Amino acid sequence: MARKYSSKINKIRTFALSLIFIGFIIMYLGIFFRENMWVMTIFMMLGMLSIVASTVVYFWIGMLSTKAVQVVCPSCEKPTKVLGRVDMCMHCNEPLTLDKDLEGKEFDENYNRRNVKS
Repeated sequence: MARKYSSKINKIRTFALSLIFIGFIIMYLGIFFRENMWVMTIFMMLGMLSIVASTVVYFWIGMLSTKAVQVVCPSCEKPTKVLGRVDMCMHCNEPLTLDKDLEGKEFDENYNRRNVKS
């Protein structure tokens, strides 16, 4: 089965959104321990930390997104942002690269690592 790729910015945004939901779930679990104030407080604080971590991740990816190179996808002709040597189009999941040495090669996220040669 082939691995499903998506753009790096969308992956990080999805992770941040999941941190929010995980935080809410942890906080709701704390309600089951209303009799024990310490346990409920610990669950509430852990949930709040997860939501704060999500805010930090959203801020970080926002700053990273402003520095990303914006290109027009040759497939869907919509503007998208490219992080690293290879990335996927945010709209149609077309593999994109700004590196001339990687044009025409099979898409592999490992090209973004420093120790991998093209």
